[in-house]
Amino acid sequence: MRLRISACILAIAVGIVWLTTDTAADQQSGAKPAAYKVPRTPDGKPDLQGFWSSATYTPLERRQGVTKEFYTPEEFQKVIEDARARDENQTEPGTTADVHYDFTQFGLDKSQATIVQNLRTSQVIDPPDGRLPPQVPAARERQQRLAAERKAAGGQYDRVQNMPNGSRCIIMGGGGVPLRDAGYNSNYHIVQSPESVMVLGEMIHDARVIPVDNRPAPPAGLRSWVGMSRGRWEGDTLVVETTNFNGRNAYQGSSDQLKVTERFTRISDEQIEYKFTIEDPLTWERPWTGLTYLQKTVGPLFEFACHESNYGVANILAGARAEEARAAEEAAKKTSGSR
Repeated sequence: MRLRISACILAIAVGIVWLTTDTAADQQSGAKPAAYKVPRTPDGKPDLQGFWSSATYTPLERRQGVTKEFYTPEEFQKVIEDARARDENQTEPGTTADVHYDFTQFGLDKSQATIVQNLRTSQVIDPPDGRLPPQVPAARERQQRLAAERKAAGGQYDRVQNMPNGSRCIIMGGGGVPLRDAGYNSNYHIVQSPESVMVLGEMIHDARVIPVDNRPAPPAGLRSWVGMSRGRWEGDTLVVETTNFNGRNAYQGSSDQLKVTERFTRISDEQIEYKFTIEDPLTWERPWTGLTYLQKTVGPLFEFACHESNYGVANILAGARAEEARAAEEAAKKTSGSR
């Protein structure tokens, strides 16, 4: 946890990054600043290298009751204030959320990190209503089955197999594909070579290596938690297609048939436009597309020490065993008192 806090202290030192009026207008119109000259690597490709943050107050889906694509600056300021208030809320003592950790207690609220001030009302831009397409029946059945299996086993925290991947320190939000706000530590380090692009995430520090040398697609039977990526350059945009997911790190309930197409476009010294298209016929009725931005931040990234060598899992399971023993003792007392 100490190293986790260090990363957040760095983010606090960076401060909130506000967009200029011109940049906000460009985001509203979808236009690329005409005067911007994209920097180049020695081999002539657009230079995406550096430290970037995906932290945002723009939700993935448009909130209920919101019918427009962009907020006014005044409306967006209210969105920020409401989000900060939620971040500052203390958890209820003794609850699972309180034991896991309290954002306010450790200074992990997002309001002090590098944030891109995006006036969009949702990251989803297609469908036009800013919301995810309906799920297919197979996806709903899959999620109901998983919930029933967890309930039959006694809950999420009674055995390690039922615990969320993040609690087990396998992978967490922000790691993998697509890049997204992880709640904290939403930072990335991008490094390029002529043959590949590396994206290192601060959250659980997974390094994702994307070949851009026209190598063949991976075989269908080879799968991983974050899928397998192949990249190419289309003008000034890096296009990355990722498939071969194992289905155990589901994004928004996706299956192992998920395909993610990402587009990275440098639009200023301070920002990369990041667009991603999601396809999964076993989950959604149609593909959908999101748009957000990566905001330049300060490095280096700190090592992410999840659960201080994962002792937290053992402690959680010890608590579950203690609850079971107490329940058994109370049941025995009732049995003996009824005789």
